Amino acid sequence: MLVQDLGIIGGGQLAWMMAGAASKLGVNLYIQTPKADDPAVKIAKDVVLADISDSQATEKLANFAKVITFENEFVDLESLEALENNGVCFHPSISSLKPLLDKLQQREFLRSQGIPTPQFEPFTSLDQVLDYPLVLKARRGGYDGQGTFIIRDVNQLKAKSQQLQNIPFLVEQYIPFTKELAVIAARSVTGEIAVYPVVETFQENQVCRWVYAPAQISQDISQQVEIIASKLLTALSYIGVMGIEFFLNNDGQVLVNEIAPRTHNSGHYSLNACSCSQFEMQLRAILGMPLGSSKLKSDSALMVNLLGYETSYSDYRAKRLELAKIANAHIYWYDKTQSKPGRKLGHVTITPVEDQNPLKLVEQIEAIWRSN
Repeated sequence: MLVQDLGIIGGGQLAWMMAGAASKLGVNLYIQTPKADDPAVKIAKDVVLADISDSQATEKLANFAKVITFENEFVDLESLEALENNGVCFHPSISSLKPLLDKLQQREFLRSQGIPTPQFEPFTSLDQVLDYPLVLKARRGGYDGQGTFIIRDVNQLKAKSQQLQNIPFLVEQYIPFTKELAVIAARSVTGEIAVYPVVETFQENQVCRWVYAPAQISQDISQQVEIIASKLLTALSYIGVMGIEFFLNNDGQVLVNEIAPRTHNSGHYSLNACSCSQFEMQLRAILGMPLGSSKLKSDSALMVNLLGYETSYSDYRAKRLELAKIANAHIYWYDKTQSKPGRKLGHVTITPVEDQNPLKLVEQIEAIWRSN
């Protein structure tokens, strides 16, 4: 087996979860991350300890690895573009990322491609065109609901804009959706495309609480999602895995909510439910290997995030052992040392889902997780 070297900018759980696939495929992982206790540090062949926006550190990373990819979007595109122009290979490329990292530019790109998305406009004053309620969204840096606010009236908009001065925002139409959907899709260096099953996601306080695969939707809606995913990957000449979130509105139309140019929380179920997980698919796509199968191995899968519910330092070992007793459960613990409300500390995957009502399983998991 030919051993390949891959650099990853970011050392969180998304990089950590590539370890199993990397071992299987003969890939060494080199990580650029700021903290020695970040989850991916312990699985890396070597580590460049530096902020992920430090382009000089990325240049050092390129000495280890012939290809560099991304675990998150909080990077300095301008400095990375200079490295790319000097021969550093990024997958996805910097040109693929450019339309996506600023959410206003992302919306404008979607519109230019004729892909349905909520109505939007840059936030420039309190005199907005869109009707209330509307969504105020930070153009850069938001994740897990951070930087996103549902605004009910002009007074609330005024108060929030004063609180968050000097942060670029956009405003967009509030969608009274019937379901929130997501899909993981990948495109390889040869242009081969693989699309995973469409899943339904369930949010709480704008953070993903759980995911069910496959989504209980019509074939027509599933095809809408798959067509959009393939169109996006091709239009961007994108190489790698992409997560795309959607709203399903009352008219049966899907609208793109957000695009994540990386592996994504909504695809964690694939670690156990698919022959080729999203993490293996990422490695295959960016290293020039044939893509694997994106099909489910069983008829259903459930993924529940283990979110922090208190501020503490704990490994929650007793609770994890209790969760492992649930039929068909697989526990992933990210070894983060600090818990705080809403922080993703791990997840549970259950496949197949024997109970026809997955909400019962979610409630069982959360009752164990939050027990005293």
